[in-house]
Amino acid sequence: MIKCHLSAIMGAKRLKISDVVRESGINRNTVTRLYHETNNRIEFETLEKLCRYLDCQVGDLLEVVNDDEIEK
Repeated sequence: MIKCHLSAIMGAKRLKISDVVRESGINRNTVTRLYHETNNRIEFETLEKLCRYLDCQVGDLLEVVNDDEIEK
């Protein structure tokens, strides 16, 4: 499974979903789904916008984890 660290990165930078939407140009529903980890896919363009806006690498944003490591 792929884990998205968007909420943690945004928290560390004290950003709101509305800040990311406004400054990055990414659709609000997309940011919300990534924030809550309810998305099924992500476009490369969206990844690039997020990484540029948050000044991070793809590996900072996404991580592959084993299913047994996921908190339930």
